[in-house]
Amino acid sequence: MSEQNAPGARGEDAEREPDGGARRAHVPHVPHVLDPAGMREQYRAEGIEAEGFAAEPMDQFGRWFADAVAAGIFEPNAMVVSTADTRGRPSSRTVLLKQYAARGFVFYTNHTSRKGREIAENPHVALLFPWHPMARQVLVTGTAAHVDRAETAAYFHSRPHGSQLGAWASEQSRVVASREVLDEQYARLAARYPEGSEVPVPPHWGGYLVTPETVEFWQGRENRLHDRLRYRRTGGEQSAEPEWTLERLSP
Repeated sequence: MSEQNAPGARGEDAEREPDGGARRAHVPHVPHVLDPAGMREQYRAEGIEAEGFAAEPMDQFGRWFADAVAAGIFEPNAMVVSTADTRGRPSSRTVLLKQYAARGFVFYTNHTSRKGREIAENPHVALLFPWHPMARQVLVTGTAAHVDRAETAAYFHSRPHGSQLGAWASEQSRVVASREVLDEQYARLAARYPEGSEVPVPPHWGGYLVTPETVEFWQGRENRLHDRLRYRRTGGEQSAEPEWTLERLSP
């Protein structure tokens, strides 16, 4: 990707020539071409072994999530959710994990958004937790389904008042004429439901439970010989007690 040179400065910080003309203000040097091929880090983290891992993937996730929190990772519950439509065309976005337990991972969103529509067509999803400062990732594949409305309502009413209004104001993933239109929609809702009043749960908004089929724990290692340990569901229906196989993958 090439960058265009900035136009000559004409603000207060521009230096003046003796004849009154403006010289170019000092600008830090930026390479004309930023080449991603030359950007690399050498990971020097300690390795991971199956012998030290928990018997269940969600227990192991809890350990790594606690490590990410302790390390001060910004929004350690941020995860990339990938979905695909019936023609196999994928899309990805970052959302926030709101619960994890033995049953899987829970997040909330607008059911009429692109991800909501694609999950309705194709429930197979992937999750990615990118904890780059620790040279760690957790990668999940599984299926998504709605959580019940009582669970959605309980979480919705725990959100800040403004976030509750935002769930009504935004027709997520739909074209909006301008930012002003969005702000006006929010203002009308704020007048109707002032701070302290109860905001009803939008019928088009709710939670998804991702039931994992695989959960991979990735640790960056030196010379790109990364450690990858994957739990793979090998027994039991989704409604039954799962059985898991833990296996090492080549980097």
